[in-house]
Amino acid sequence: MPTFEITKQATFDAAHHFPNEPEGSIYRRVHGHSFTVEATVRSETLDAEHGWVADLGALDRALKAAAEELDHGLLNEKPGLEMPSLENLCLWFANRMKPEWPGLCRIQVARPTINERCVLTL
Repeated sequence: MPTFEITKQATFDAAHHFPNEPEGSIYRRVHGHSFTVEATVRSETLDAEHGWVADLGALDRALKAAAEELDHGLLNEKPGLEMPSLENLCLWFANRMKPEWPGLCRIQVARPTINERCVLTL
């Protein structure tokens, strides 16, 4: 049986710091990044009416709305992101999107300018 995956990407810019790091650590200081986030939805069946896994436009709007909640803010101030690692960002997006998107199977959050990314497989 074939399996289909569709993916959308959004971007956001945000600041963060890691308060538990030692005094003087660069991670303890407030600093910012440009982030990308990708959400992937998987299905073995296609919507009979449209012949697709899901509406890519709706997935795009949902992902961008979640990213907008973080854009130009301090990540540490968001519940669940008190320790704003890439891993916790993946979990934050998954928690936001999974109720509306039961086929959500993957979240990727990246900081492309420093070649870092994390993938959460659901």
